[in-house]
Amino acid sequence: MVLLTADAPTKDTRTNVLPAQALGCIARATEKWEWLIQSPDPAVGITKHAEHTGSKQEIYRRERIVAGPFQQWLLLTLPRAAKIEILVLLEAAKEQKQSPRIGRPTLRTHPPLAAGACAPPSDPTLHQFHQQPFEWVVPLASEYQDGIGPEHQINLDSLNDMDGIIKKDAHPHVSSPSSGGSDYGSLLHPSSPPEFSDPFSPSNVARQKSAHYYTHRVSPKTPLPPNYPNGHRRTPSSSSGGSKSRPTWVPPQSWEVAQEEGDPVESPGDSSADEGVYNATPKSRTAPATTERFSHSSSIPPPLPAKGRRPRQRSSHNTTFYKIRIYRSNGSSHHAKVPYTSTVAELNQSLHENVAKGGERAEQHKLYLDEGGRERLLNASELPASIVLKKFQQYGYEAQDGIEQLGGEDFPFLFKFCYKSQFLGPPDEDLNHDNFDFIDLTGRSLRTIPVLLHQNAESIISLKLSRNPMLEIPLDFIQSCSTLRELRLSNMAMQKVPASVRHSTTLHRLDLSSNRIRNLEDAYLDDIQNLMSLFVQNNKLESLPWYFGRLRYLHTLNISNNRFTIFPKVVTKMHNLRDLDISFNQISELPEEIGQLQCLERLLLVGNQVARFPNECSQLVSLRVLDCRRNMLSDLTIVLMLPAIQTISADHNAIPALELSIGPNLTTLDVSYNDITTLSLIPGPIGRSPYSLTSLDLSYAKLSSLDDIALGTLTSLRTLKLDHNAFRVIPDTLGDLSWLETLSCSDNQLDFLPSTIGRLQKLEVLDAHHNNLTELPRTMWNCASLTKINVTSNCLGSWHNPPDSNDLEAGGGSGGVEPHMGRKGSSASALSVSGLPPLVHSLEKLYLGENNLTHEVVHPLMIFKELRVLNLSFNMIQELPPAFLRNMVHLEELYLSGNKLTSIPTEDLSRLNRLSTLYLNGNRLQTLPQELGKVKDLTILDVGSNVLRNFNKKLKYLNLSGNNRLQIKSEPHRGSSHRMSRDMTSSSRHQMRLAGFKELASLRVLGLMDVAITTTGSDATVDIPDETDMRRVRTSHSTASGMAYGIADSLGGNEALNVLDLVHEFPCRPGEPSKAIFAMFGRYRPPKGLLPNTNPNKLAKFLHDNFINAFLSQLHTLNPDRGDAVEDALRRTFLKLNHSLFHHLNTLKRKNSQASATAVGSSWHHYDPALQRTGASAVVVYFVDKTMYVANLGHSMAVVSRHGVATCLSRKHDPYDRSETDHIRQAAGWVSSAGMVNDEVPVSRSFGHFNLIPVVNPRPDVFKWELNELDEFVIIANRGLWDYIPYQTAVDIARTAANTDPMIAAQKLRDFAVSYGADGSVMIMVVMVSDIFRGLRSRQPTLDPLHLPIYRPNKKNDITIKGLWRLEPEVEPPTGHLALVFTDIRNSTHLWEVNPGMPTAMRLHNSLLRRYLRVCGGYEVKTEGDAFMVSFPNALSAVWWCLAVQQKLLEESWPLEILECEDGKDHEDENGRLIARGLSVRMGIHSGMPVCEPDPITQRMDYFGSMVNRSARVNSAASGGQIMITADILREINAKVTETESESEYSKFQPQVAVDGIRAIGVVAVPVGEVKLKGFEFTEQLSAIYPLGLEARHRLLKDGSSNSTGSASRVQFSVPQTQELGLLCLRLEALSGGRLFNPLPMRKASIQSMNMEEEDSDESPESFNADPVLLLPPMTEDSSDKDLTLVLDSLSIRIENAITALAQRFCPPTMTKDEFMSLLLQAEEEEELDSRTLEYISSLLEKMS
Repeated sequence: MVLLTADAPTKDTRTNVLPAQALGCIARATEKWEWLIQSPDPAVGITKHAEHTGSKQEIYRRERIVAGPFQQWLLLTLPRAAKIEILVLLEAAKEQKQSPRIGRPTLRTHPPLAAGACAPPSDPTLHQFHQQPFEWVVPLASEYQDGIGPEHQINLDSLNDMDGIIKKDAHPHVSSPSSGGSDYGSLLHPSSPPEFSDPFSPSNVARQKSAHYYTHRVSPKTPLPPNYPNGHRRTPSSSSGGSKSRPTWVPPQSWEVAQEEGDPVESPGDSSADEGVYNATPKSRTAPATTERFSHSSSIPPPLPAKGRRPRQRSSHNTTFYKIRIYRSNGSSHHAKVPYTSTVAELNQSLHENVAKGGERAEQHKLYLDEGGRERLLNASELPASIVLKKFQQYGYEAQDGIEQLGGEDFPFLFKFCYKSQFLGPPDEDLNHDNFDFIDLTGRSLRTIPVLLHQNAESIISLKLSRNPMLEIPLDFIQSCSTLRELRLSNMAMQKVPASVRHSTTLHRLDLSSNRIRNLEDAYLDDIQNLMSLFVQNNKLESLPWYFGRLRYLHTLNISNNRFTIFPKVVTKMHNLRDLDISFNQISELPEEIGQLQCLERLLLVGNQVARFPNECSQLVSLRVLDCRRNMLSDLTIVLMLPAIQTISADHNAIPALELSIGPNLTTLDVSYNDITTLSLIPGPIGRSPYSLTSLDLSYAKLSSLDDIALGTLTSLRTLKLDHNAFRVIPDTLGDLSWLETLSCSDNQLDFLPSTIGRLQKLEVLDAHHNNLTELPRTMWNCASLTKINVTSNCLGSWHNPPDSNDLEAGGGSGGVEPHMGRKGSSASALSVSGLPPLVHSLEKLYLGENNLTHEVVHPLMIFKELRVLNLSFNMIQELPPAFLRNMVHLEELYLSGNKLTSIPTEDLSRLNRLSTLYLNGNRLQTLPQELGKVKDLTILDVGSNVLRNFNKKLKYLNLSGNNRLQIKSEPHRGSSHRMSRDMTSSSRHQMRLAGFKELASLRVLGLMDVAITTTGSDATVDIPDETDMRRVRTSHSTASGMAYGIADSLGGNEALNVLDLVHEFPCRPGEPSKAIFAMFGRYRPPKGLLPNTNPNKLAKFLHDNFINAFLSQLHTLNPDRGDAVEDALRRTFLKLNHSLFHHLNTLKRKNSQASATAVGSSWHHYDPALQRTGASAVVVYFVDKTMYVANLGHSMAVVSRHGVATCLSRKHDPYDRSETDHIRQAAGWVSSAGMVNDEVPVSRSFGHFNLIPVVNPRPDVFKWELNELDEFVIIANRGLWDYIPYQTAVDIARTAANTDPMIAAQKLRDFAVSYGADGSVMIMVVMVSDIFRGLRSRQPTLDPLHLPIYRPNKKNDITIKGLWRLEPEVEPPTGHLALVFTDIRNSTHLWEVNPGMPTAMRLHNSLLRRYLRVCGGYEVKTEGDAFMVSFPNALSAVWWCLAVQQKLLEESWPLEILECEDGKDHEDENGRLIARGLSVRMGIHSGMPVCEPDPITQRMDYFGSMVNRSARVNSAASGGQIMITADILREINAKVTETESESEYSKFQPQVAVDGIRAIGVVAVPVGEVKLKGFEFTEQLSAIYPLGLEARHRLLKDGSSNSTGSASRVQFSVPQTQELGLLCLRLEALSGGRLFNPLPMRKASIQSMNMEEEDSDESPESFNADPVLLLPPMTEDSSDKDLTLVLDSLSIRIENAITALAQRFCPPTMTKDEFMSLLLQAEEEEELDSRTLEYISSLLEKMS
């Protein structure tokens, strides 16, 4: 390889005149040229003799010649004529010296230089020509390249400019530079290594003098005359052996590209795939060892090693041939098979001979690469096979998928090779501009600046050239743009900034984002003095050049999505910077110098690893907006107190405690998704309370209480979010927040809301769903602005009547509502009743689902006349009052699902003119009233598990699924009308003869699952509408492969379908395993940017219709010999299906005109090109016997319930996820601060989005799950469920109905998602996998009593804890022979004293234990502090519970304070497996027959006797994390679980579910031996048991890691904090002596090495300098807590002594009153005090006495 290195001097291409300064330097330069012109050793020189001896390549390979800056300036800068004149002058100068070697020009060896270095100029005047070096890589011929390393390279100047010195013979292995350092490469390049000739021979000099030279700029595609100079002349080709000639063109210097050392595969012009890929196979680059031609239909033979040389070891790629499809400009395509090592030059040569057939301009054709619409010219040294391999791996394929064959297929959205002429030719379209002020040429495939812009350059203000392969921006054009203010060059795959950009000195805004720029050293952007905004995000920058500090006017800098690991300190020198974005880098620390940015107003740090803000951040006095989300911050105190700060976003950090010491202007604070356990308000130095705070988000934290004073101080709050915490009470000071508009406190443990909420007159939204509320405060009637109340999933059993019952009695009878509302014609008076509370006039949305409401308590709701949405689903309402809907004339949505309704009120249905949504599924309705047909706007009707008689023609959603006894029957046609009847007597199954489905023209979803559809008569038909891409019709049974399933969906606010379900049962032969697929495809919301008449469901429909065939095809191609599995088939199916989807959309585009004319409802069938920019998520669940495979894309996921425990079997493809961010960056994409990929889509993997491939790819995550008897069901849903309901909560909700009917479970989940806020397309499937093991259950008959789980009213002895009511009811108190378990927490007393995270940790601990008591069938007897006493009816249920709890304690999200203390830190075994984390709980199990008596106070069963005492002692014998059992318990384990021992008399009572649960977890028993229990005479044989995988705890506990002292309970001492305290001590001691102590900075040398005299000279008598390390006790990171405790004791004594000394030194001595008065009188006599002052002091003394 020849490495040409030269400096980049400033060029002047607009003149042929030799600069006078250069002529003056010729004489001085002679000495510098002598080493190049002459050489005493011809063996090492490049001589004319070497050209004929064949040793030329060896000389290239072995020697390095580096030219000085003057020579480079001569050969690169000057016009051609000037170069020749210089050479002649130099020759003449040599002749004058009469050198003896003139007749034989040779080269003298230059002193050795480092690689890439340039010879420094000896004359200081030559420095003006010197700039940063650049490199241009030119490979040697392949037969000589093997074995060439960096030590064998030649550094010369640009070959194209050394005309007359170097002969440029064509050769296919010569690379050329690229414009602007871009990936697009040059347009034409020489194709052979240079051949040197004597530039001073008479023939050469004469020829050079007689030549005519052109000096004007020439377009790269302009046809050139045959003898055009400066490289544009025909030269003989030595590689082909013929006399073929080809025109060449010299690219400008700004197209220079350097070979990157970090990319061993591709040349500087490589594609955007150079970042790396998933599962990328290691590659090695070897140049081809042959120049043999190959055909487009045949492959190149493997290269042979050179003769006499040992064959080189090659990678596996070298013997693999890759198929490549190559397109021509006329649309035709050709195929070629190339080895991995073949270059573009070789492929070009073959295409010249076999495709272009050696035409007149065949060699003007070159190979281009189209990447997602961006086209670039490939460099000659690039490897096409490498491009193919990387692209397919980024797309999602793996090496074993046969990538070598995939390149022959058509993947234009991924890449496309094009073989076409490089001539520009005429423009594709004219530029029609009324004016040239603002020019937007984005994505026009331009390769040069149009001529029209040259003519109007002076008028251009804004120029947008993004997404073009244009890399040459001529210098004369840039200099002509005298008013240019904005230049956008994004998405152009540039590796360097074009050199001409620096000359645009009028620029204010420069956009270089989304390129491949690695550094800005050579850009010299400081030449643009007025630059104000610079955008270089999404590049490969690792540092910023030094000159950035000169950009004095720059106020906006975006360097996000780069490769910074260290904050560039040069940024801190840009003192006028106002907006700085460094998001999505790997920065871990902010420098102290950041405080210098005192003008900074906006700072974005999203997605880094910053752990702290330095103290100097307090100097950011102008900072207004701080976005530091998704870092590792633990403290915000410094930034919270900034004087100008207004908005702080700090979610997803590691903040354990929040101290609200807030600046005066802070209005918005978001600290959600942090482990905050304490919240306090600390007045800051500003001196005023934080009244300006208007929005506070504390959601998804670990708070258990709110300080009432702190809350009452935030009087300016308008939005308060407290969701997903552990609050039981909200302080009454909530009523002081008079400006509060939104209060969100969902998913807590609130028992009640404060009564002061009625004082919130501006409150608009109250969201308190998923709590333990038993009632709402009566004062809520006074909230005059409240429009939305959501209290779904609580324990509400009543709704208070309005405060003034007399007002209501004026309009009715009992309760003020029911009698009056029951009379016809009198309801209007209710609206005119005076004195109605304010809430009646404001409330519009009321969500009361999943509570304990009955028909007796709904009467107060009847007066809400402004209601738009009413949700009463899943309560205990058996009937509604007849006039219930009379006042709700504005009602739009009504949800009554899951109640016991047998009818609905009909009197006022016709008045509900706005009603559009009605959910009645899961009730006991037998008929629906005729009045529903009069509701004109009804579009969504769900009456699953009911019987329907007629429909509204505007219906869009009609669900009849689950009506098992409904039979749709059609009679023969009679005339032109259909008859609809209902036969109740002919069969026990109710029949409905319906004909009219096709009249529902707007229908989008029709659910007829489990509905019998029959015909009578030969001419009878049932007019079920056909399924289209705009309509989903379900007519199948709800069983597949022996598994019952249910489907529920919702259109939300969408006009069209967005999600489609797929259920397919594969036919199987006897003895074969059953197979089935459950899947869904689509999106939650319709895509944006489509035309109004575009059907957004085309992608989902295609995926739905083609997935099965594609999957079967991939299953048949599996090859077990190469390790293929079902997971590979699923992955390949997704990838292949996405490929087919692209071509399907292209087919629709071609057939658009025909489809529009013939399709029914053609307004929905127009093709929109924007469809290719849309996408679809997917989840596929494939069952093979008892194995389940799950593949997903996007946010559609599957969750399995294993005995009530939720396990997610999918991965959410969130761009914020670190691994997903890495894959996005590797594919040249970026993530915006809003979490959008390329600021367009919110998912990192998806079908479609062809404009973003491979950044967003269709490679799924595939999971395998082996089913067992504990598995119950699988929930498959899109983000409409998972964005609003946690996995475990969804499983709990489904379990309440799944055992009855999965259809009801799916409908219930859907209704809850809607209640919790889902307003898009929701789809949920529930599949009962338990049927595989237990057989198919009988489904719930429609007209039988519906046995839905009903939530019982809470009794006094019920444990009302959030979430427990959805689980199995608590078992009856065990009696007789039972098992007792005692538990407690290790060192809990000390934890409560010193660890602030203990309150939150205790709530997590208690909730976990109580939850698994319901799962495992235990009874909570009582608790005492942190200790539990529980009983079980059998021993193995107790063992199961203990094992499950110990396993889940490891997975609990403990507070950070717990995890940082010794008692809670992580412990791993020798294999790196986690065995201890968080609270350490010890347990003891014993069985027997205790005395059973109910407690007279709590009415809960209690146990007494010796057996109870022995159980408690067994627990005391255990250590933290250990389960201690007696011999009886161990015998039951051996008998039923391990089956190694005979059964006992109680073994037959052990439940199989407990045995299965223990086996699923695994159990390991370790004998402890006989132990003497306290208080018992005889010893007890004990054993310790552990969950499988945690048995290493026994050795850990045996080694004495259990700490009974309090030191392990608190947060550990910090050495840096102790050192800071020591520094304070030294300063106090110095002050006590009257001096100041100045600590010395950190030094690497010892104190003895310092210059003491120099230091003494710097000290003043009032201060001294010293090293604090020498004056303090020794402290290191290895110091133990005991050592640090001794240090703290010592420092505290020293501090106390220093303070005492200070007091004695500076405080006045004590004296009596008389002594003080005498001193005052003496001062008066000496006239030091006037009489008035003396009288005042005397009066004060009298008051004090």
